[in-house]
Amino acid sequence: MRQLVVDAESDGQRLDNYLLRELKGAPKSLIYRVIRSGEVRRNKGRVQADSRVATGDVLRIPPLRLPESGRLKADEEGAAPPREFPVLYEDDALLAIDKPAGVAVHGGSGVSFGVIEQLRRARPEAPLLELVHRLDRDTSGILLVAKKRSVLRTLQDQLRQRSMGKTYLALVKGSWPTRLKVLDWPLHKYLLPDGERRVRVTDEHDPQGMRSISLVRVLGQLALGDTDAGGAAPMATLLAVTIKTGRTHQIRVHLSHAGHPIAGDDKYGDFGWNRTLQKLGGKRMFLHAWQLRFVHPLQGQELQLQATLPTDLLAWADCQRFL
Repeated sequence: MRQLVVDAESDGQRLDNYLLRELKGAPKSLIYRVIRSGEVRRNKGRVQADSRVATGDVLRIPPLRLPESGRLKADEEGAAPPREFPVLYEDDALLAIDKPAGVAVHGGSGVSFGVIEQLRRARPEAPLLELVHRLDRDTSGILLVAKKRSVLRTLQDQLRQRSMGKTYLALVKGSWPTRLKVLDWPLHKYLLPDGERRVRVTDEHDPQGMRSISLVRVLGQLALGDTDAGGAAPMATLLAVTIKTGRTHQIRVHLSHAGHPIAGDDKYGDFGWNRTLQKLGGKRMFLHAWQLRFVHPLQGQELQLQATLPTDLLAWADCQRFL
């Protein structure tokens, strides 16, 4: 039996994430099992996996049988292979990486592991690595990770206060009307019969509707591929979309609701158009977290980061001239 005393830097962290960090090498399934069984105690009482720990909490941890030297093979249940990602900025307080498309930011919902679990495995000496925000699995671009609990709280405060600027690049179907610059439509989350999460635009009378604001700027229009039967090439518009709120699937749903779905979007897109784009080389959703602006929590100066549009998107859409 061992005891852990929660330090100030870990104040407010979820219990499961805290234990995953402290009990290096322990499979996620084992940690959840000992929490559910009541073997993990906080201040002598039972505790849930999603409970938040506080400075000074005393956690009783049962004896855990870990793999030899705390190392896990990549094919074991819940194990994340160590992986580094392209670094856009790093110091003692935070890390900004360029997340590739196709990688979840964290495990859950049928995904064993994501970016944060792989980073923690690649950097076992790091006392703390926590996601500041999230990106959809199929979205590439800037992802911010905090190295200190105080930094995490400060950056998330900037998100809540809408002082952090997050701008995405999106290629959408058709010709976007330049007069349509502000999308201020509330969003409602719901579940499909199979449990998959979806989002739709609702109205101000919906008690579950969350106000959502996206600012849209046209960067240029493109003709994709060869001309069709009517003598015209399929048209698309490259947009810079700045979100003032960070709702689930916000950009995807807003742009689709406006009649201009994102290229390659398999949830809210135009599926017939997507099939045409696949023949032109479009293999995934054209949504990229391009620019991020925020005030450094410790140094006080404004940072402006930018992630270059990935080559897989540039390869089939000649939009570099607009950037």
